[in-house]
Amino acid sequence: MEVSVSGPDSLAVEAQVFALAVRDETAPPGDLGRHVRSLLDDDGFEATAGNAVLLHLPAESGAQRVAVGGLGAEIDADAVRTAAGGIAGLVEPIGGAVAWILDDSLPLAATEQARAVVDGLILGGYDPGLRKTDGRKDGVHKLVFVGGDDAVQAEAERAVVVARWANRARDLANEPPNDLTPAGLAEHADRIAAESNGRLQAQSFGRERMTELGMGSFLAVSQGSAQEPRTIVLRHDPPDADGDATLGLVGKAVTFDTGGISIKPALYMEDMKGDMSGGAAVLAGLGAVAELGLPVRAIGVVGATENMVGGGAYRPGDIVRAMNGTTIEIVNTDAEGRLVLADVLWYARQQGATHLVDFATLTGAMEKALGDLYAGVFGNDDEWRDRVVDAGNRSGDLAWGLPIHRRFHRYTESAFADLKNSSVRGQAIPAYAAGFLERFAGEGPWAHVDMAGPAYLRWARPDYLHVVGGTGYGVRLIAELARSLP
Repeated sequence: MEVSVSGPDSLAVEAQVFALAVRDETAPPGDLGRHVRSLLDDDGFEATAGNAVLLHLPAESGAQRVAVGGLGAEIDADAVRTAAGGIAGLVEPIGGAVAWILDDSLPLAATEQARAVVDGLILGGYDPGLRKTDGRKDGVHKLVFVGGDDAVQAEAERAVVVARWANRARDLANEPPNDLTPAGLAEHADRIAAESNGRLQAQSFGRERMTELGMGSFLAVSQGSAQEPRTIVLRHDPPDADGDATLGLVGKAVTFDTGGISIKPALYMEDMKGDMSGGAAVLAGLGAVAELGLPVRAIGVVGATENMVGGGAYRPGDIVRAMNGTTIEIVNTDAEGRLVLADVLWYARQQGATHLVDFATLTGAMEKALGDLYAGVFGNDDEWRDRVVDAGNRSGDLAWGLPIHRRFHRYTESAFADLKNSSVRGQAIPAYAAGFLERFAGEGPWAHVDMAGPAYLRWARPDYLHVVGGTGYGVRLIAELARSLP
Protein backbone atom coordinates (compact mmCIF):
# COMPACT_ATOMS: atom_id res chain seq x y z
CA MET A 1 0.00 0.00 0.00
CA GLU A 2 1.30 3.44 -0.97
CA VAL A 3 0.58 6.14 1.61
CA SER A 4 0.77 9.93 1.40
CA VAL A 5 -0.63 12.98 3.18
CA SER A 6 -2.46 16.11 2.07
CA GLY A 7 -3.68 19.35 3.59
CA PRO A 8 -6.95 19.66 5.51
CA ASP A 9 -9.11 20.35 2.44
CA SER A 10 -10.54 16.95 1.63
CA LEU A 11 -12.15 18.10 -1.62
CA ALA A 12 -8.73 19.07 -3.01
CA VAL A 13 -7.68 15.40 -2.99
CA GLU A 14 -8.16 13.19 -6.03
CA ALA A 15 -9.55 9.89 -4.80
CA GLN A 16 -12.06 7.29 -5.88
CA VAL A 17 -13.40 6.93 -2.32
CA PHE A 18 -13.31 9.23 0.68
CA ALA A 19 -13.42 7.53 4.07
CA LEU A 20 -13.93 8.55 7.67
CA ALA A 21 -14.91 7.18 11.05
CA VAL A 22 -17.89 8.62 12.92
CA ARG A 23 -19.53 8.67 16.29
CA ASP A 24 -23.26 8.93 16.85
CA GLU A 25 -24.63 12.48 16.57
CA THR A 26 -21.19 14.01 16.01
CA ALA A 27 -20.41 15.81 12.78
CA PRO A 28 -17.17 14.64 11.13
CA PRO A 29 -14.69 17.39 10.23
CA GLY A 30 -15.07 19.77 7.27
CA ASP A 31 -17.77 20.52 4.75
CA LEU A 32 -17.77 16.93 3.56
CA GLY A 33 -18.37 15.76 7.11
CA ARG A 34 -21.48 17.91 7.39
CA HIS A 35 -22.84 16.47 4.14
CA VAL A 36 -22.19 12.98 5.46
CA ARG A 37 -23.78 13.63 8.85
CA SER A 38 -26.98 14.77 7.21
CA LEU A 39 -27.21 11.66 5.04
CA LEU A 40 -26.42 9.35 7.95
CA ASP A 41 -29.15 10.96 10.05
CA ASP A 42 -31.65 10.62 7.20
CA ASP A 43 -30.79 6.94 6.77
CA GLY A 44 -30.82 6.15 10.51
CA PHE A 45 -27.21 4.93 10.44
CA GLU A 46 -26.01 3.64 13.81
CA ALA A 47 -22.31 4.24 14.43
CA THR A 48 -21.75 0.98 16.26
CA ALA A 49 -18.28 -0.51 16.15
CA GLY A 50 -17.55 -1.96 12.71
CA ASN A 51 -20.85 -0.91 11.13
CA ALA A 52 -19.99 0.57 7.73
CA VAL A 53 -21.83 2.07 4.78
CA LEU A 54 -20.89 3.41 1.35
CA LEU A 55 -22.66 6.68 0.54
CA HIS A 56 -23.14 8.14 -2.95
CA LEU A 57 -23.22 11.91 -2.65
CA PRO A 58 -24.59 14.43 -5.16
CA ALA A 59 -22.05 15.87 -7.59
CA GLU A 60 -22.09 19.32 -5.96
CA SER A 61 -20.65 17.84 -2.75
CA GLY A 62 -17.30 17.34 -4.49
CA ALA A 63 -17.03 13.66 -3.50
CA GLN A 64 -19.07 10.99 -5.23
CA ARG A 65 -18.37 8.11 -2.84
CA VAL A 66 -17.83 8.28 0.91
CA ALA A 67 -17.24 5.18 3.04
CA VAL A 68 -18.24 5.63 6.65
CA GLY A 69 -17.29 3.38 9.55
CA GLY A 70 -18.80 3.44 13.02
CA LEU A 71 -16.56 3.88 16.06
CA GLY A 72 -18.93 2.73 18.76
CA ALA A 73 -19.19 4.23 22.23
CA GLU A 74 -15.58 3.75 23.38
CA ILE A 75 -13.06 5.58 21.22
CA ASP A 76 -9.57 4.10 21.13
CA ALA A 77 -7.14 2.75 18.54
CA ASP A 78 -8.98 -0.56 18.39
CA ALA A 79 -12.24 1.26 17.57
CA VAL A 80 -10.52 3.03 14.66
CA ARG A 81 -9.02 -0.26 13.44
CA THR A 82 -12.47 -1.85 13.50
CA ALA A 83 -14.07 1.11 11.67
CA ALA A 84 -11.37 0.88 8.99
CA GLY A 85 -11.80 -2.89 8.82
CA GLY A 86 -15.49 -2.44 8.12
CA ILE A 87 -14.66 0.04 5.37
CA ALA A 88 -12.02 -2.22 3.79
CA GLY A 89 -14.57 -4.60 2.33
CA LEU A 90 -16.62 -1.73 0.88
CA VAL A 91 -13.80 0.01 -0.97
CA GLU A 92 -11.85 -2.99 -2.30
CA PRO A 93 -14.14 -3.60 -5.33
CA ILE A 94 -13.88 0.08 -6.35
CA GLY A 95 -10.10 0.29 -6.42
CA GLY A 96 -8.06 3.44 -6.87
CA ALA A 97 -7.08 5.81 -4.09
CA VAL A 98 -8.79 6.10 -0.71
CA ALA A 99 -8.64 9.47 1.03
CA TRP A 100 -9.02 9.04 4.79
CA ILE A 101 -10.08 12.16 6.68
CA LEU A 102 -8.29 12.47 10.03
CA ASP A 103 -10.40 13.82 12.87
CA ASP A 104 -8.70 16.04 15.45
CA SER A 105 -11.77 15.83 17.71
CA LEU A 106 -11.01 12.18 18.49
CA PRO A 107 -9.05 11.37 21.68
CA LEU A 108 -6.22 9.96 19.56
CA ALA A 109 -3.25 11.75 18.02
CA ALA A 110 -3.26 11.92 14.24
CA THR A 111 -0.30 9.51 14.12
CA GLU A 112 -2.22 6.95 16.18
CA GLN A 113 -5.28 7.37 13.98
CA ALA A 114 -3.14 6.78 10.88
CA ARG A 115 -1.51 3.70 12.36
CA ALA A 116 -4.89 2.24 13.31
CA VAL A 117 -6.39 3.02 9.91
CA VAL A 118 -3.55 1.21 8.14
CA ASP A 119 -4.01 -1.81 10.40
CA GLY A 120 -7.74 -1.83 9.80
CA LEU A 121 -7.51 -1.53 6.03
CA ILE A 122 -4.68 -4.04 5.52
CA LEU A 123 -5.62 -6.61 8.16
CA GLY A 124 -9.34 -6.02 7.65
CA GLY A 125 -8.95 -6.43 3.90
CA TYR A 126 -7.14 -9.76 4.19
CA ASP A 127 -8.57 -12.63 2.15
CA PRO A 128 -7.67 -16.13 3.45
CA GLY A 129 -8.55 -17.83 0.15
CA LEU A 130 -4.95 -18.15 -1.00
CA ARG A 131 -5.66 -21.47 -2.74
CA LYS A 132 -8.90 -20.50 -4.51
CA THR A 133 -8.67 -21.03 -8.25
CA ASP A 134 -10.19 -17.65 -9.06
CA GLY A 135 -7.68 -15.82 -6.85
CA ARG A 136 -8.30 -13.58 -3.89
CA LYS A 137 -9.00 -9.91 -3.29
CA ASP A 138 -6.11 -7.46 -3.41
CA GLY A 139 -7.20 -4.84 -0.90
CA VAL A 140 -6.49 -1.08 -0.93
CA HIS A 141 -3.39 -0.01 -2.89
CA LYS A 142 -3.23 3.76 -2.29
CA LEU A 143 -4.14 5.72 0.83
CA VAL A 144 -4.05 9.50 1.37
CA PHE A 145 -4.43 10.95 4.87
CA VAL A 146 -6.30 14.23 4.68
CA GLY A 147 -4.97 16.64 7.29
CA GLY A 148 -1.78 14.67 7.81
CA ASP A 149 1.82 15.80 8.16
CA ASP A 150 5.29 14.27 7.92
CA ALA A 151 4.87 12.48 11.26
CA VAL A 152 1.62 10.92 10.07
CA GLN A 153 3.24 9.74 6.86
CA ALA A 154 6.22 8.21 8.69
CA GLU A 155 3.99 6.37 11.14
CA ALA A 156 1.67 5.17 8.39
CA GLU A 157 4.56 3.86 6.29
CA ARG A 158 5.92 1.96 9.27
CA ALA A 159 2.46 0.53 10.00
CA VAL A 160 2.13 -0.64 6.37
CA VAL A 161 5.33 -2.67 6.68
CA VAL A 162 4.26 -4.31 9.93
CA ALA A 163 0.70 -5.05 8.77
CA ARG A 164 1.98 -6.64 5.55
CA TRP A 165 4.23 -8.94 7.57
CA ALA A 166 1.32 -9.79 9.88
CA ASN A 167 -0.63 -10.87 6.80
CA ARG A 168 2.40 -12.91 5.72
CA ALA A 169 2.22 -14.74 9.04
CA ARG A 170 -1.48 -15.32 8.42
CA ASP A 171 -0.69 -16.90 5.07
CA LEU A 172 1.73 -19.27 6.80
CA ALA A 173 -0.85 -20.26 9.41
CA ASN A 174 -3.44 -20.82 6.68
CA GLU A 175 -1.20 -22.99 4.50
CA PRO A 176 -2.38 -26.61 4.31
CA PRO A 177 -0.23 -28.97 6.39
CA ASN A 178 0.48 -31.22 3.42
CA ASP A 179 2.46 -28.28 1.98
CA LEU A 180 3.70 -26.46 5.07
CA THR A 181 5.77 -29.23 6.60
CA PRO A 182 8.66 -28.44 8.98
CA ALA A 183 11.01 -28.43 5.97
CA GLY A 184 8.55 -26.21 4.11
CA LEU A 185 8.57 -23.68 6.97
CA ALA A 186 12.38 -23.68 6.90
CA GLU A 187 12.21 -22.83 3.19
CA HIS A 188 9.96 -19.87 4.01
CA ALA A 189 12.57 -18.68 6.52
CA ASP A 190 15.20 -18.90 3.78
CA ARG A 191 13.00 -16.78 1.49
CA ILE A 192 12.45 -14.19 4.21
CA ALA A 193 16.20 -13.91 4.67
CA ALA A 194 16.78 -13.71 0.90
CA GLU A 195 14.31 -10.81 0.66
CA SER A 196 16.01 -8.84 3.45
CA ASN A 197 18.94 -7.52 1.40
CA GLY A 198 21.41 -9.13 3.74
CA ARG A 199 19.81 -7.93 6.97
CA LEU A 200 18.76 -11.46 8.00
CA GLN A 201 20.68 -14.74 7.95
CA ALA A 202 18.80 -18.04 8.03
CA GLN A 203 19.85 -21.57 8.82
CA SER A 204 18.09 -24.73 9.90
CA PHE A 205 19.06 -28.20 11.02
CA GLY A 206 17.33 -31.50 11.49
CA ARG A 207 17.34 -34.66 13.54
CA GLU A 208 21.05 -35.47 13.30
CA ARG A 209 22.25 -32.12 14.63
CA MET A 210 19.42 -32.01 17.20
CA THR A 211 20.56 -35.40 18.50
CA GLU A 212 24.12 -34.12 18.82
CA LEU A 213 22.85 -31.14 20.81
CA GLY A 214 20.81 -33.38 23.12
CA MET A 215 17.39 -32.01 22.15
CA GLY A 216 15.64 -35.13 23.43
CA SER A 217 12.49 -33.30 24.50
CA PHE A 218 11.88 -31.75 21.06
CA LEU A 219 12.88 -34.94 19.24
CA ALA A 220 10.40 -37.04 21.21
CA VAL A 221 7.49 -35.01 19.81
CA SER A 222 8.70 -35.60 16.24
CA GLN A 223 9.06 -39.39 16.54
CA GLY A 224 5.66 -40.34 15.13
CA SER A 225 5.97 -38.28 11.94
CA ALA A 226 7.51 -39.15 8.60
CA GLN A 227 8.41 -35.46 8.29
CA GLU A 228 11.81 -34.59 9.73
CA PRO A 229 11.76 -31.85 12.38
CA ARG A 230 13.61 -28.58 11.86
CA THR A 231 15.18 -26.11 14.22
CA ILE A 232 15.01 -22.84 12.28
CA VAL A 233 17.30 -19.96 13.18
CA LEU A 234 16.95 -16.41 11.84
CA ARG A 235 19.50 -13.77 12.89
CA HIS A 236 19.34 -9.98 12.72
CA ASP A 237 22.72 -8.42 13.55
CA PRO A 238 22.81 -4.88 12.16
CA PRO A 239 26.11 -2.97 12.32
CA ASP A 240 24.36 -0.05 14.03
CA ALA A 241 22.78 -2.16 16.80
CA ASP A 242 22.26 -0.19 20.01
CA GLY A 243 23.52 -1.52 23.33
CA ASP A 244 24.57 -5.01 24.35
CA ALA A 245 21.11 -6.62 24.41
CA THR A 246 20.16 -9.44 22.05
CA LEU A 247 16.45 -10.01 21.72
CA GLY A 248 15.65 -13.73 21.58
CA LEU A 249 12.37 -14.65 19.87
CA VAL A 250 11.31 -18.28 20.20
CA GLY A 251 8.37 -19.83 18.38
CA LYS A 252 6.40 -23.04 18.63
CA ALA A 253 5.71 -24.36 15.13
CA VAL A 254 3.83 -27.64 15.29
CA THR A 255 2.82 -27.70 11.64
CA PHE A 256 0.11 -30.24 12.39
CA ASP A 257 -0.95 -31.50 15.80
CA THR A 258 -3.02 -34.65 16.12
CA GLY A 259 -2.31 -34.75 19.84
CA GLY A 260 -0.26 -37.90 19.31
CA ILE A 261 -1.35 -40.98 21.22
CA SER A 262 -3.38 -38.65 23.49
CA ILE A 263 -5.31 -37.92 20.31
CA LYS A 264 -7.52 -34.88 19.87
CA PRO A 265 -11.23 -35.08 18.97
CA ALA A 266 -11.93 -35.20 15.23
CA LEU A 267 -14.14 -32.09 15.32
CA TYR A 268 -12.13 -29.03 14.21
CA MET A 269 -8.88 -31.01 14.02
CA GLU A 270 -8.28 -29.32 10.67
CA ASP A 271 -7.56 -26.13 12.62
CA MET A 272 -4.47 -27.79 14.07
CA LYS A 273 -2.52 -26.61 11.03
CA GLY A 274 -2.53 -23.29 12.91
CA ASP A 275 -0.49 -24.73 15.79
CA MET A 276 2.59 -23.22 14.15
CA SER A 277 1.34 -19.66 14.54
CA GLY A 278 3.94 -18.81 17.17
CA GLY A 279 6.72 -19.79 14.79
CA ALA A 280 5.08 -17.82 11.97
CA ALA A 281 4.96 -14.74 14.22
CA VAL A 282 8.68 -15.01 14.98
CA LEU A 283 9.71 -15.38 11.33
CA ALA A 284 7.41 -12.62 10.05
CA GLY A 285 8.16 -10.41 13.05
CA LEU A 286 11.87 -10.54 12.26
CA GLY A 287 11.03 -9.84 8.63
CA ALA A 288 9.34 -6.64 9.79
CA VAL A 289 12.23 -5.72 12.08
CA ALA A 290 14.67 -6.11 9.19
CA GLU A 291 12.58 -4.17 6.67
CA LEU A 292 12.13 -1.32 9.15
CA GLY A 293 15.89 -1.24 9.68
CA LEU A 294 15.57 -1.27 13.47
CA PRO A 295 18.96 -1.09 15.23
CA VAL A 296 18.26 -4.16 17.36
CA ARG A 297 20.31 -7.33 17.58
CA ALA A 298 17.91 -10.28 17.51
CA ILE A 299 17.82 -14.03 17.04
CA GLY A 300 14.74 -16.06 16.23
CA VAL A 301 14.62 -19.78 17.00
CA VAL A 302 11.62 -21.79 15.79
CA GLY A 303 10.96 -25.42 16.65
CA ALA A 304 9.10 -27.00 13.74
CA THR A 305 7.64 -30.50 13.83
CA GLU A 306 4.48 -32.52 13.39
CA ASN A 307 2.90 -34.33 16.34
CA MET A 308 1.53 -37.50 14.81
CA VAL A 309 0.24 -40.94 15.75
CA GLY A 310 2.31 -43.91 14.59
CA GLY A 311 4.33 -46.91 15.61
CA GLY A 312 7.29 -44.71 16.45
CA ALA A 313 5.33 -42.05 18.34
CA TYR A 314 6.32 -41.15 21.86
CA ARG A 315 4.03 -42.51 24.58
CA PRO A 316 2.56 -41.53 27.92
CA GLY A 317 4.98 -42.99 30.43
CA ASP A 318 8.10 -42.28 28.36
CA ILE A 319 10.89 -40.31 30.02
CA VAL A 320 12.96 -37.97 27.83
CA ARG A 321 15.98 -35.80 28.52
CA ALA A 322 15.99 -32.15 27.44
CA MET A 323 18.99 -30.23 26.16
CA ASN A 324 19.71 -28.74 29.60
CA GLY A 325 19.81 -32.22 31.15
CA THR A 326 16.37 -32.15 32.75
CA THR A 327 14.42 -35.43 32.58
CA ILE A 328 10.72 -35.20 31.76
CA GLU A 329 8.03 -37.84 32.26
CA ILE A 330 5.46 -37.78 29.46
CA VAL A 331 1.96 -37.81 30.90
CA ASN A 332 0.07 -36.39 27.92
CA THR A 333 1.42 -36.39 24.36
CA ASP A 334 -0.92 -33.50 23.52
CA ALA A 335 1.12 -31.29 25.86
CA GLU A 336 3.79 -31.29 23.17
CA GLY A 337 4.40 -27.58 22.67
CA ARG A 338 6.20 -27.15 25.97
CA LEU A 339 8.47 -30.08 25.08
CA VAL A 340 9.46 -28.38 21.82
CA LEU A 341 9.94 -25.01 23.49
CA ALA A 342 12.01 -26.49 26.32
CA ASP A 343 14.86 -27.23 23.92
CA VAL A 344 14.58 -24.25 21.61
CA LEU A 345 14.42 -21.82 24.56
CA TRP A 346 17.59 -23.29 25.96
CA TYR A 347 19.22 -23.21 22.53
CA ALA A 348 18.30 -19.53 22.02
CA ARG A 349 19.86 -18.64 25.36
CA GLN A 350 23.02 -20.56 24.44
CA GLN A 351 23.17 -18.58 21.20
CA GLY A 352 23.45 -15.31 23.12
CA ALA A 353 19.88 -14.12 23.66
CA THR A 354 19.87 -11.79 26.67
CA HIS A 355 16.10 -11.06 26.67
CA LEU A 356 13.79 -13.90 25.66
CA VAL A 357 10.17 -13.97 24.53
CA ASP A 358 8.46 -17.12 23.34
CA PHE A 359 5.25 -17.23 21.30
CA ALA A 360 3.09 -20.33 21.39
CA THR A 361 -0.45 -21.59 20.94
CA LEU A 362 0.19 -23.50 24.12
CA THR A 363 -2.93 -24.18 26.20
CA GLY A 364 -6.62 -24.43 25.37
CA ALA A 365 -7.29 -23.24 28.91
CA MET A 366 -5.85 -19.83 28.02
CA GLU A 367 -8.49 -19.44 25.33
CA LYS A 368 -11.13 -20.34 27.91
CA ALA A 369 -9.78 -17.66 30.22
CA LEU A 370 -9.23 -14.78 27.78
CA GLY A 371 -11.19 -15.84 24.71
CA ASP A 372 -9.92 -15.09 21.24
CA LEU A 373 -9.00 -11.49 22.07
CA TYR A 374 -6.09 -11.47 24.53
CA ALA A 375 -2.92 -13.51 24.91
CA GLY A 376 -1.72 -14.26 28.43
CA VAL A 377 1.85 -13.23 29.23
CA PHE A 378 3.95 -14.79 31.98
CA GLY A 379 7.56 -14.16 32.91
CA ASN A 380 10.42 -14.56 35.35
CA ASP A 381 10.96 -10.78 35.46
CA ASP A 382 7.99 -8.52 36.11
CA GLU A 383 9.51 -5.50 34.36
CA TRP A 384 10.28 -7.47 31.20
CA ARG A 385 6.87 -9.20 31.23
CA ASP A 386 5.13 -5.84 31.56
CA ARG A 387 7.22 -4.41 28.75
CA VAL A 388 6.06 -7.22 26.49
CA VAL A 389 2.44 -6.68 27.55
CA ASP A 390 2.68 -2.94 26.91
CA ALA A 391 4.20 -3.50 23.46
CA GLY A 392 1.31 -5.81 22.60
CA ASN A 393 -1.37 -3.41 23.73
CA ARG A 394 0.19 -0.42 21.96
CA SER A 395 0.43 -2.40 18.73
CA GLY A 396 -3.03 -3.97 18.71
CA ASP A 397 -1.85 -7.46 19.70
CA LEU A 398 -3.76 -7.36 22.98
CA ALA A 399 -2.01 -8.95 25.96
CA TRP A 400 -2.59 -9.44 29.68
CA GLY A 401 0.03 -10.10 32.34
CA LEU A 402 -0.45 -13.18 34.53
CA PRO A 403 1.54 -14.65 37.43
CA ILE A 404 3.87 -17.58 37.88
CA HIS A 405 4.16 -18.71 41.50
CA ARG A 406 6.65 -21.27 42.80
CA ARG A 407 3.76 -23.32 44.21
CA PHE A 408 2.51 -23.97 40.69
CA HIS A 409 5.52 -26.27 40.27
CA ARG A 410 3.72 -28.93 42.32
CA TYR A 411 1.52 -29.64 39.31
CA THR A 412 4.51 -30.91 37.33
CA GLU A 413 6.27 -32.87 40.08
CA SER A 414 7.04 -36.42 38.99
CA ALA A 415 7.86 -39.53 41.03
CA PHE A 416 9.96 -40.90 38.16
CA ALA A 417 11.76 -37.91 36.59
CA ASP A 418 12.72 -34.32 37.33
CA LEU A 419 9.25 -33.20 36.24
CA LYS A 420 6.29 -34.25 34.12
CA ASN A 421 4.77 -32.41 31.19
CA SER A 422 1.16 -32.25 32.34
CA SER A 423 -1.23 -32.72 35.25
CA VAL A 424 -4.58 -34.43 35.52
CA ARG A 425 -5.83 -31.57 37.70
CA GLY A 426 -7.77 -28.90 35.87
CA GLN A 427 -6.18 -26.07 37.83
CA ALA A 428 -3.86 -23.23 36.72
CA ILE A 429 -3.11 -24.94 33.41
CA PRO A 430 -1.57 -21.95 31.56
CA ALA A 431 0.34 -20.91 34.69
CA TYR A 432 1.91 -24.28 35.44
CA ALA A 433 2.73 -24.70 31.73
CA ALA A 434 4.54 -21.36 31.93
CA GLY A 435 6.26 -22.56 35.10
CA PHE A 436 7.40 -25.64 33.20
CA LEU A 437 8.96 -23.45 30.50
CA GLU A 438 10.63 -21.22 33.09
CA ARG A 439 12.95 -24.13 33.96
CA PHE A 440 14.39 -23.98 30.43
CA ALA A 441 14.62 -20.19 30.01
CA GLY A 442 18.11 -19.93 31.50
CA GLU A 443 19.55 -16.83 33.13
CA GLY A 444 18.08 -13.48 32.22
CA PRO A 445 14.66 -11.93 31.53
CA TRP A 446 12.14 -14.19 29.80
CA ALA A 447 8.47 -13.84 28.91
CA HIS A 448 6.05 -16.44 27.60
CA VAL A 449 3.15 -15.38 25.36
CA ASP A 450 0.37 -17.97 25.37
CA MET A 451 -1.53 -16.93 22.24
CA ALA A 452 -3.85 -19.94 21.94
CA GLY A 453 -6.93 -17.74 21.69
CA PRO A 454 -6.09 -14.83 19.36
CA ALA A 455 -3.61 -16.58 17.02
CA TYR A 456 -6.05 -18.63 14.96
CA LEU A 457 -9.77 -17.90 14.78
CA ARG A 458 -12.17 -20.78 14.53
CA TRP A 459 -15.06 -18.35 14.25
CA ALA A 460 -15.03 -14.87 12.74
CA ARG A 461 -14.53 -12.04 15.21
CA PRO A 462 -16.70 -8.88 15.09
CA ASP A 463 -13.81 -6.49 14.45
CA TYR A 464 -11.14 -5.85 11.82
CA LEU A 465 -9.89 -9.46 12.19
CA HIS A 466 -13.17 -10.69 10.85
CA VAL A 467 -12.22 -13.83 8.92
CA VAL A 468 -11.46 -17.32 10.15
CA GLY A 469 -7.92 -18.67 10.28
CA GLY A 470 -4.61 -17.09 11.19
CA THR A 471 -4.53 -13.53 12.55
CA GLY A 472 -0.80 -12.80 12.46
CA TYR A 473 -0.86 -12.29 16.21
CA GLY A 474 2.59 -11.48 17.59
CA VAL A 475 4.06 -9.73 14.55
CA ARG A 476 2.92 -6.27 15.62
CA LEU A 477 3.98 -7.01 19.21
CA ILE A 478 7.47 -8.05 18.07
CA ALA A 479 7.92 -4.97 15.89
CA GLU A 480 6.75 -2.69 18.70
CA LEU A 481 8.94 -4.41 21.30
CA ALA A 482 11.98 -4.20 19.03
CA ARG A 483 11.21 -0.56 18.32
CA SER A 484 11.21 0.19 22.06
CA LEU A 485 14.64 -1.37 22.71
CA PRO A 486 17.14 -0.88 24.22
